[in-house]
Amino acid sequence: QVQLVESGGGLVQTGDSLTLSCTASGGSLSTLNVGWFRRAAPEKGREFLAAISVNPSMKYYADSIKGRFTISRDNAENTVYLQMNSLKPEDTAVYYCARRIWGRGNNDTPAGYGFWGQGTQVTVSS
Repeated sequence: QVQLVESGGGLVQTGDSLTLSCTASGGSLSTLNVGWFRRAAPEKGREFLAAISVNPSMKYYADSIKGRFTISRDNAENTVYLQMNSLKPEDTAVYYCARRIWGRGNNDTPAGYGFWGQGTQVTVSS
């Protein structure tokens, strides 16, 4: 059973960049489609950010972060990355990665994913 673990979060200032990592344990990430989501507050739902297919050239982005965030994968490192540039205070959230579960939900909804990591906190100060 492949488990995902996020890392790379932290406290940054407005305009800074940060790269999050989603690493797989217990198996290979190379055969999985992976998505990144975030939750700004416990009472809010998870917001889709980006997804990457097994074919690394196939990427999908939410309009809200398009142009600032970049998803990529390194199968040799068994890791999917989320490069975040020009960070804003409204990007403050817990960031999660998850595996795409075919036959469930859509590519840009939490229902389409499973095996969520524990999340990593990103805080952007103004």
